[in-house]
Amino acid sequence: MESILHGVEGYMYPNEMELQWSILIVLYPYITGLVAGAFILASLERVFRVESVRPTYRLALLTALAFLLVAPLPLQLHLGHPERSVQMYLTPHTASAMAMFGFVYLWYLMVVLLLEIWLDYRKDIVRLAGSTTSPLRHVYRVLTLGSRDVSEEALRADDRVGYVITLVGIPSAFLLHGYVGFIFGSVKANPWWSTPLMPIVFLFSAIVSGIAAVMLLYMAATRMRGAEIDMRCVDTIARYLFYAFIIDFSLEMLDLVHRIYEADESFHTLDFMVKTRLYLPHIIVKIVLGTLLPLGLLALTQLVKLTDGARRGTYALAGVLTLIGIFAMRWNVVIGGQLFSKSFLGYTTYKMEFASREGLLAAIVLMILPFLILWALVELLPPWTDATAEARHQA
Repeated sequence: MESILHGVEGYMYPNEMELQWSILIVLYPYITGLVAGAFILASLERVFRVESVRPTYRLALLTALAFLLVAPLPLQLHLGHPERSVQMYLTPHTASAMAMFGFVYLWYLMVVLLLEIWLDYRKDIVRLAGSTTSPLRHVYRVLTLGSRDVSEEALRADDRVGYVITLVGIPSAFLLHGYVGFIFGSVKANPWWSTPLMPIVFLFSAIVSGIAAVMLLYMAATRMRGAEIDMRCVDTIARYLFYAFIIDFSLEMLDLVHRIYEADESFHTLDFMVKTRLYLPHIIVKIVLGTLLPLGLLALTQLVKLTDGARRGTYALAGVLTLIGIFAMRWNVVIGGQLFSKSFLGYTTYKMEFASREGLLAAIVLMILPFLILWALVELLPPWTDATAEARHQA
């Protein structure tokens, strides 16, 4: 208790001194945002027929799947009894937004992502099941699900069904991450969170982070394979990232202007928080390094004719800064919203532990795990030989 009181300033109730949501709850919306954003990028090729981003289509789907598999783990670690989470499926509580997320998660995983990936890869899976001599052939045979018909008619049927699933997947992606913003925005007792713009801001920031992540993964993976980066593809992705970033930043500024104009009883408290305890993560990291600088870099590539190498470096730096900025945004919302008293008479601090269930080490492992899963998925189902997508494009 003394260690907690050491970081308290002013008057706070005992239940306000210790933060209930830690770094793990910061990771949860960050990871789900990457899932939604990666899927939106994949839909550009499948639904909106943006041909230039086709080299990243399958990689975006596999990225979404890898991060989606890890998305519930921060919540499971945060729970005191994670085994009880199965109760939300056995005894559904439709009035609880948190409880209903379990059904949203299963819908997105089983009906949207897994089914779309299987339909898109089915021809390759059948081919690999017949040609692979390693023990993986048994895995490929299981993945065929007994469907070995790869005739032109069957592939056209796969494409039609996959197109419909992608159409359904777009609003599902919005629901998957928009719901997270809804959770925070509906907490009326917390003025930092309680705004109707919160779900929309979360959604567009998710699109920004997902597009930036896939762009970086594509450039890194292509380099590691010794292949040539498709600059037309990367230029198009960066352009969409720039557009989405402008919308996201505009929405955040709209929320800020509304708060300044409204100037209710919480405004001075939030203003004090931004200028003191959250100055580094909010002003420096989120706004300057994570928003203005990447926006300036992306605008530079649109206004000035740069060499391919210069554009690649600029895109890489902008992508990394974007991911850092979006993480800072999640941090400021989750952690920052708990640092002041509901009476606006006191403030506290957040001290993150290292080797604990909700410490820094657990967060690092959870951030590395999706990349390991993605590596395994890429090894199992290489996204580079996109024969099905090529045939679809030619058709």
